[in-house]
Amino acid sequence: MEYLWFTLAIVSALVGLIGALLPMLPGPPVSYVALWMLYLYDKDSVSSTTLWVMGVLMLVLTIVDYLAPVWLTKIGGGSKHAMRGATAGLLVGMFCGPVGMIVGPFVGALLGELIAKTPIRKALNIALYSFLAFILTTGLKFFYGIAVVCMLVVELWW
Repeated sequence: MEYLWFTLAIVSALVGLIGALLPMLPGPPVSYVALWMLYLYDKDSVSSTTLWVMGVLMLVLTIVDYLAPVWLTKIGGGSKHAMRGATAGLLVGMFCGPVGMIVGPFVGALLGELIAKTPIRKALNIALYSFLAFILTTGLKFFYGIAVVCMLVVELWW
């Protein structure tokens, strides 16, 4: 039974890491489940303090993932058109591979603002803020997933 928990922990960690890059999968929560699986595998491998700290980080990352794009788009002076465009661009970009996922939110926000008849210079600035939000949140989620994978690798070697 112990090896089942460890195998599930590895699968959860890898799915969580992929989920950090794909917006359809909740990366940090799935990675956090991997820590619980590791805890069930061997209670000495993950302390309760680690579970609490990583749990709080997971909640913060999940909230930031939803709020940062809106917040940074608003800071850039964007409208709801930019936010909707960035979301649509992200969804369309997922079907175009990694480059599409990176460029999609930028193009979507730009098109959203242009549809709202925003001047091109301001629309480009707003699209840049939307793009920065995507890069920031994706990077944070990815590093969280890497931390969980590292914990699993350490446990595997010891």
